[in-house]
Amino acid sequence: MTEKERKKQEKLTAERERLYAMREYERKYEAAGFICGVDEAGRGPLAGPVCAGAVILPKDCEILYLNDSKKCTEKRRDALYDEIKEKALSWSVALVDEKRIDEINILQATYEAMRIAIKNLDERPDILLNDALIIPEVDIPQEKIIKGDAKSVSIAAASIMAKVTRDRLMTEYDEKYPQYGFARHKGYGTKAHIEAIKKYGPCPIHRISFIGKFI
Repeated sequence: MTEKERKKQEKLTAERERLYAMREYERKYEAAGFICGVDEAGRGPLAGPVCAGAVILPKDCEILYLNDSKKCTEKRRDALYDEIKEKALSWSVALVDEKRIDEINILQATYEAMRIAIKNLDERPDILLNDALIIPEVDIPQEKIIKGDAKSVSIAAASIMAKVTRDRLMTEYDEKYPQYGFARHKGYGTKAHIEAIKKYGPCPIHRISFIGKFI
């Protein structure tokens, strides 16, 4: 084995050890049946929808470099998105738009998106692993895991599906509303985005309840 091959093998071994550690909760509930990871993307932005992902992975499914979406590059997220779609037993994403967010607040809109994503799965989950919250009005056992998108492969997969779906949508909105730079910041409150709101006013996808102090 060459030095290059040895280092490659060491890297692969380390990655598989990391993924084994991220399956702690999946091992804990493996006897329960279908384990579903649930996570969201887009609670903080000033514009666009909140998106929830729900993913059921096969037991011992290996998706190398699966991680919290915030720790992955855009290129890596896109590759993981395709692999999750291919390998998941079932996956779903759901969007709740900015008007609904303004109507019921972002937390309730996040819960709503999660409930829809879970309902739209092809298989009914037996246990939900959620990133840091318990979803109301769901009659499925749940466990909330703080920083779960870095501790559970199921939640990490849901994180990727939600993040990529929402980012792609915001890139589409950039073509419709180019003055705001949505393709760059995805609706988050960057300095350039806030300056654009002050200059042009809100567009139809802005969350009015989030931008009151800027208009």
